[in-house]
Amino acid sequence: MSAKVVDASALAALLFGEPEGATIAERLQDAGLIAPTLLPFEIANTCVKKIRRQPDQREALLAAFGMLDRMEVSIVEVDHGEVLALAERSRLTAYDASYLWLARRMSYELVTLDRRLAAAGATDRSA
Repeated sequence: MSAKVVDASALAALLFGEPEGATIAERLQDAGLIAPTLLPFEIANTCVKKIRRQPDQREALLAAFGMLDRMEVSIVEVDHGEVLALAERSRLTAYDASYLWLARRMSYELVTLDRRLAAAGATDRSA
């Protein structure tokens, strides 16, 4: 089984049934998932934003958020100094650079819906 680094944009699409969710499911099929420690916080924040925009969907959104625990994502600590340097070089947020740093460190594919993050991953190969 191969492993992939999954970011919050991709996992949120899957969990919350966004249009891109089916594509993400295909990309993650049969892969072990890995993410930096900030992933659960980002998914929780996405859930809060969705609840605020769609309060009538609160229960369904909370149920979708609860699926995160069953997804078996390995949570990994990152080197914050190296992430900061990567964020500066790539002009990404430290959050996004955490995913990119981890993908490079582990030599795994990064699965994201964030175009800027994906572009940085494709162009800046120095870690």
